Amino acid sequence: MKAMGVFGGVKVVEVLCSIVRNKLVAMWMGQAGFAIFGLFNQALEMISTATTLDTRRSSVREISQAQKEGNETLVARIVAVVRRWTLWLGLGGALLTLALAPVLSELTFGNDRHIWGFVGLSTAVLLLALSNGEQAVLQGLSRLNRLARVGLWSSLGGLAISVPLFYWLREHSIVPSIVAYAACGALAAALLRERGLPSPRLTARETAVAGSGFVRLGIFMTVGSFVGIVADYAFSAWLARENLLELGSYKAGYTLFTKYTGLVFTALGMEFYPRLSAVVHSRLRVRAYVGQEISIALAVLVPILSIFIVLREPIIRLLYTTDFVHIATFVSWGLVGIIFKAVSWCVAFVILARGDGKVYLLVESLDALVGITLNITFYKMWGLNGLGASFVAWYLIYTLIVTTVYLFRYRLRLAPGMLVTVAGATAGVAGVMCLMEAGLWPWALGLTVALAAVSFRIVRRLWR
Repeated sequence: MKAMGVFGGVKVVEVLCSIVRNKLVAMWMGQAGFAIFGLFNQALEMISTATTLDTRRSSVREISQAQKEGNETLVARIVAVVRRWTLWLGLGGALLTLALAPVLSELTFGNDRHIWGFVGLSTAVLLLALSNGEQAVLQGLSRLNRLARVGLWSSLGGLAISVPLFYWLREHSIVPSIVAYAACGALAAALLRERGLPSPRLTARETAVAGSGFVRLGIFMTVGSFVGIVADYAFSAWLARENLLELGSYKAGYTLFTKYTGLVFTALGMEFYPRLSAVVHSRLRVRAYVGQEISIALAVLVPILSIFIVLREPIIRLLYTTDFVHIATFVSWGLVGIIFKAVSWCVAFVILARGDGKVYLLVESLDALVGITLNITFYKMWGLNGLGASFVAWYLIYTLIVTTVYLFRYRLRLAPGMLVTVAGATAGVAGVMCLMEAGLWPWALGLTVALAAVSFRIVRRLWR
């Protein structure tokens, strides 16, 4: 809860910065500019995930386990290895982006007008890799205050540079603004990096061998994550060819119910993942930690989701423009699906904490296949609102998949009453949505107040 307080505050600032940035993009560049902005960010995420081998997450596990053993020499060695690997991988990713710039422009936009945009994006790839390496070290060592400050200064600095760029350059500012955010993150990470460790002397060969463990896990994690990103990227490209304006609406709505609620996931995960990794071989502790995490996540999310649904149209007008009000129902469906995302997110961390790369790859591949299939099918049947219903079905299926792994592969059990808790949370948020869709907003507001009261009691009981 303390970690959530620290990162929750930082994420609120980050979300506010993101709100301003998206608002300016929507206002000064329109839906087409918003779509291009989303595609470049998606491309950066895809390239970064593919080339950094997910050392941001895989190395946290080894650092936290070494930290628990209290071996400072081992910790210093792992930290040095992580830093060198992230530098190598960042340079490789930047060079690959430069080489593939013409291909990426053609695949993404169907033309060669954005080649120089991808050339500029290569700088962001390197900067993001360096920043991720230092953040992995801070998270693994539980330097949560400094880790939070990295995110804070990255967002504030990136926004301060981006606003004048948006105003003067409009669509030509998209790539420079992305690079500015990455540069601010790398600078903040460099200034706040862990400096109190000895500096071991390692050859290139020793570095390669010492990092083989988390790199091997990272490869499985990368392929698994990359499959999901490529599926999302492919669907976005397909939707762009079908209707570019609809893609802008989809990106705007998807951002609302994933990124702006994601502050809870980020805040909890920063502390939960290293803590779970340190005790992953104790079934009793894993079961207790996962059960507590689900309870806390749902207790915090349910009132947030309900309020979001009740105020959906004013929020959309505030964050974007009146042209985006038609995404209200789509956003409401997505907010219901966040319940299942929270549950699956907590359970899936067990796979990462155990270092079970093959299982993670299989689960993520199934998830990507289910996601793109449901998205295309539901969109053809019901349009934009169908994508919201697809999100609910998608994460319900994903929850069933990771829970099956949790129960049968690791022979773990769910905490008592967990199914009732999840069902109650889903029913509550879905009830608010149904009342809003029926035009009964006073009843929806009353139900929201009741859900908030119940959540407050749950959090208070867990705290005590």
